[in-house]
Amino acid sequence: VKGSARLLALCIAGSKIVTGEVFDADQLNLLLTAPFEAGSGKKQAVLLYPNSAREAPPVAILTPAQLAQPELLRLVVIDGTWRKSRKMLALNSPLQSLPRLGLTDMSSNYRIRKAHRTDQLSTFEATCAALMQLDGANPHIAGLLDKFDGFIGQLTANVAQHLPVRG
Repeated sequence: VKGSARLLALCIAGSKIVTGEVFDADQLNLLLTAPFEAGSGKKQAVLLYPNSAREAPPVAILTPAQLAQPELLRLVVIDGTWRKSRKMLALNSPLQSLPRLGLTDMSSNYRIRKAHRTDQLSTFEATCAALMQLDGANPHIAGLLDKFDGFIGQLTANVAQHLPVRG
């Protein structure tokens, strides 16, 4: 189940997964600006990624006006380890130029993998947290996290059931 982006794409209509590490800048720009469906307007791509004070030049963050209209935003999420995501960000200049959305504090409940800190979230959890930040009134988003937590609980119970007993 590691790689919770696949599960997320199944849960959120209109999601799109693009696999790779380095993308042609023109093709990536097309992906970031393409309409979701015929006749729909252009959406502002925003990267779900922490904003580091050490970065030069400083990255743009979302403005209050942009946050007030989440339906005009396209959330871009990098799925991978922190090391891998930093590398992908460094290798893809169109991603570097996107305004960023950082998360407010949230603890992970993703017990399948080891995290070094409680605020290191799975892609599924981070995306749900971002969507709640953008559109907290949407009950579907909170329901996604409840379902994910239930799924993780079932998975860990099944794994525990099949572990050999040592004694």
